[in-house]
Amino acid sequence: MFKKVLVANRGEIALRIIRACKELGIATVAVHSEADRPSLHVRFADEDVCIGPAPPASSYLDPKRIIAAAEITNSDAIHPGYGFLAENADFAEICESCNIKFIGPTSTVIRLMGDKIKAKEAMKKVGLPVIPGSEEVVKTLKEAQDISKAIGYPVILKASQGGGGKGMRMAKDAKDLETYFEIAQQEAKLSFGVEDLYIEKYVESPRHIEFQILGDSLGNIIHLGDRDCTIQRRHQKLIEESPSPVMDEKLREKMGGLAVKGAKAIGYENSGTMEFLLDKENKFYFMEMNTRIQVEHTVTEEVVDIDLIKEQIRIAWGEKLSLTQDQVVLKGHAIECRINAEDPENDFLPCPGEITSLHIPGGHGIRIDTHAYAKYKIPPYYDSMIAKVITHGKNRNEAILKMQRALDEFIIEGVKTTIPFHKEIISSPVFLFGNYDTTLIEHFINFRGHKEKEQKVKS
Repeated sequence: MFKKVLVANRGEIALRIIRACKELGIATVAVHSEADRPSLHVRFADEDVCIGPAPPASSYLDPKRIIAAAEITNSDAIHPGYGFLAENADFAEICESCNIKFIGPTSTVIRLMGDKIKAKEAMKKVGLPVIPGSEEVVKTLKEAQDISKAIGYPVILKASQGGGGKGMRMAKDAKDLETYFEIAQQEAKLSFGVEDLYIEKYVESPRHIEFQILGDSLGNIIHLGDRDCTIQRRHQKLIEESPSPVMDEKLREKMGGLAVKGAKAIGYENSGTMEFLLDKENKFYFMEMNTRIQVEHTVTEEVVDIDLIKEQIRIAWGEKLSLTQDQVVLKGHAIECRINAEDPENDFLPCPGEITSLHIPGGHGIRIDTHAYAKYKIPPYYDSMIAKVITHGKNRNEAILKMQRALDEFIIEGVKTTIPFHKEIISSPVFLFGNYDTTLIEHFINFRGHKEKEQKVKS
């Protein structure tokens, strides 16, 4: 097994990886920016290395600094977590050339699946249904207009090298397309270094369904069931659950089988996620593949009873998968709420600052993944997520009740958070019945706005 793993990330995922390594008897190295010196992942790692100033481009996104940290600490593997360099094929290739094991898929696979157009083509070849759209990068507005006219509005612009909702704009008509095309290009360039876009037919009112994939170096590939990531705001996930309340066993088996087939076709190794859109007629379309561990991996862990980070490390070491497809059984139901330091009453404005008081909920079936603590100062330079609340119950209703209790008990003072907003969503009839789509948050916010206006008029 690896002797020492460098964790090339920050926050809760860095701490999550460090904990898994410790349970495997592996020494750990935390890298951190100057702003993250007080972070818990630094405190609990065996060693730590400062890799630069606060801006990510000068620290967490600088491959040279991370490789140098790995070399001076004699680390034999690097776990990238999610975000930052986790899906950077060039970084994975550098690790390979330096004889440092990148805990993830090969650079070749990352590069293939990171190009959304090539990824769609690869999946289409092996029988996965894909959303109609451009077959190449769309360089000009005229090209975009021609393609959009051919496939029909509404359409969605996406960054070819992107993910996480960056460089993504929906156009209802030709006027929207003209408005958003250059904006999407600029955002794609800012986020991913290239302005390349592609266009897809916009699937209206869909569910966002994904399948967790695991593959070892011996060619064994399985899926660990589905996750429903439909509740999003501006293409950023807020609440996830497993299994999806709209999936039956027949559909799960069909989609999961195709997800595995697609992963096998590209020789996938380690953890990954096949993402699909599911429409109201239960027609589904391959959307993209994330070649890393995901924020919402926790709900899969709870219903399958497996530590995905440990599994990643064992796979990277060359071990065989610890279970077969026949041994994968979904037990109960799990829900995750991402808690962000944001003000829901002020257009979700990020709220960095000091947490003056913190009380974390507990009890059976409740899990909190966080790097926050009382007196911790949330830096303004990074993602605003400060915690994940995960509940597990014998069924969906029990998981919801546990989540309602957990959110009631979760106290964070000193900064605004999304906890009150999550409490409203979790208790709303549309969520309780499981009858929602990707527009839920938008409609919910609009509904609240109308109610507030009515109350002001009455008063």
